Amino acid sequence: MKREVRKILIIILAALLMAVNIKTFVRTGGLYPGGATGLTILIQRIAELFFHMEIPYSIVNLLLNSVPIYIGYKFIGKKFTIYSCLMIVLTSVLTDLLPAYVITQDILLISVFGGILNGLAISLCLLMGATSGGTDFIAIYLSEKKGVDSFNVILGLNIVILSAAGVLFGWDKALYSILFQYASTQVLHSLYKKFQQGTLFIVTDKPKEVCSAIYQISNHGATILEGEGSFENCERKVVYSVVSSAETKKVIRAVKNIDTNAFINVIKTQELKGHFYQKPEE
Repeated sequence: MKREVRKILIIILAALLMAVNIKTFVRTGGLYPGGATGLTILIQRIAELFFHMEIPYSIVNLLLNSVPIYIGYKFIGKKFTIYSCLMIVLTSVLTDLLPAYVITQDILLISVFGGILNGLAISLCLLMGATSGGTDFIAIYLSEKKGVDSFNVILGLNIVILSAAGVLFGWDKALYSILFQYASTQVLHSLYKKFQQGTLFIVTDKPKEVCSAIYQISNHGATILEGEGSFENCERKVVYSVVSSAETKKVIRAVKNIDTNAFINVIKTQELKGHFYQKPEE
């Protein structure tokens, strides 16, 4: 129960951060974030410019998220989708209710710090087993099915949104929006590492125990390689394994507890083919 309450409270905080970001940095700078949020803002501005109508953010955002929510419920996880719906609804309602507030008029500062705040809000959601909605559902679905870090896959849709915004409202806003999205993506990749992998090479005298620890922590297997120490000319065992980057530190601590003299080399995995276990969302 404590774990669930903690999740809900952090998701509420993430929704508040997202809404504040929209009403301060995004609105002030006239920017277009990626995914459903950017598309919602684009539709709102098109309605204001051509039809002189003010459409509530919540209505458009909830409609755009209906299909991704179905994808999440059907293919990713029911609890994951319920938490995500909480995030989407809260963000939509708070965006309509919170007053606009101008922190700075400097478009470059808005792009950088707005992107950082956006990436932080999205990361908090993902770490709590939820998402901010829209293309995040699609990115997670592709990541779990294809086994790749596919948050960059949604760049195609973002290019379409930015191109439309550039044609209708000026290319300077669209270009600054790219800075916003880049800053957001960098924060996301720094904080959320579930779909990134690390390759471990562990020289140890206790290979069986190390393999067992790796499996218990990450549910991944390992390969024991025969080696020879060049300095002492003695036999060495090398444990090779690939684990999620989010689990790397846990594995290293466990290995050090087993063998304090173990030599560990961690390499960032650029591409991975073959079966790689991903813990499914609830």
